[in-house]
Amino acid sequence: MASANDPFQFQEFEEASSLLEADRDATTITIDDDDTKAEKQRMAAGFIPDGDDEDRHASDDKTELLSGQKKSAPFWTFEYYQQFFDIETHHVRERIIGSMVPWPRKNFIHVYLRRNPDLYGPFWICTTLVFAIAISGNISTFLCKLGKPNYKYTPEFGKVTIAATAIFSYAWLVPLALWGFLLWRNNKAMNLVTYSFMEIICVYGYSLAIYIPAVVLWILPYEWLRWCSIMVALCLSGSVLVMTFWPAVRDDHPKIIIATMLAIVILNALLAVGCKVYFFSKLETLIPVEHAAAPEVIKTTHAAATHAS
Repeated sequence: MASANDPFQFQEFEEASSLLEADRDATTITIDDDDTKAEKQRMAAGFIPDGDDEDRHASDDKTELLSGQKKSAPFWTFEYYQQFFDIETHHVRERIIGSMVPWPRKNFIHVYLRRNPDLYGPFWICTTLVFAIAISGNISTFLCKLGKPNYKYTPEFGKVTIAATAIFSYAWLVPLALWGFLLWRNNKAMNLVTYSFMEIICVYGYSLAIYIPAVVLWILPYEWLRWCSIMVALCLSGSVLVMTFWPAVRDDHPKIIIATMLAIVILNALLAVGCKVYFFSKLETLIPVEHAAAPEVIKTTHAAATHAS
């Protein structure tokens, strides 16, 4: 027969309510799991979830977590491009400074983009450069022809359209061609460094930032200052492009390497020199009207005197 003090003997305990009545100062603890607690809170708030929707959302979240990435939106939707405008101001500032002050053996994509390209900075850099070229060109023409008796200033709004076409074509079409070429070479020669289309656009957009202060200097009517600013901007912008895309072609054929680097530098130089020649008049060609007409007046007077005599 089991003893009365046997610890393994089944015992009946009093109800919790009777225990609380005996000792009203006692503290009770209720242990619920997280799911039960959350369910009670939702029920208290009057929210009755749909079981099928909840299971479907939970399954989607688990799938995204297991795959390591969320589903990306199609490229023809606004949601796809929204991610490229989601960037902090200090990141844009760092990328602009990095494009103006290149350092040897520093790849702009690896150091500043870090697989997070944006379109916010390139878009506003190109837009600012377009208006800077158009406005500076108008001001330069006005200053060069100021004081001429037959000159009447008329703003040339057409320069904005031409500048926008040139700048945005360079910032989009050249990266597109370069991306296609690198993709083709990567299929021909394996183990080459590849960049995405958005990364190449981002590099080209930020590389144009150095031309904004250079264009402002072109307002001053000094040809030597204009050409010096062009050379400095070309060296800085070209250095960023060459150092960035050098790893993508350094393991390719030597002729391909030389041709690619030359194409990058020449297209960059054509943009800068073309803008300078088209939008900013050469000072020596601005001959005053009265000086050009003076020889004709002298010839006419001499012929009339000879005929009279």
